[in-house]
Amino acid sequence: MSTELAWFKSSYSGNEGGECVEIAETPGVVHVRDSKDKGGPPLAFEPAAWQAFVEFAATAEV
Repeated sequence: MSTELAWFKSSYSGNEGGECVEIAETPGVVHVRDSKDKGGPPLAFEPAAWQAFVEFAATAEV
């Protein structure tokens, strides 16, 4: 049985069509894809690894 993922766009992504990231969470896996390439392969992360990345990104200097 195939289950459709429920994708949502990052709150930091705008509506201008630039760099946008979409996330879909399932038990045990966080899926990440480029919103401009919805048919492309998504990345998959363990929730702890994704959380560590999000925390790092929130504190990183740009």
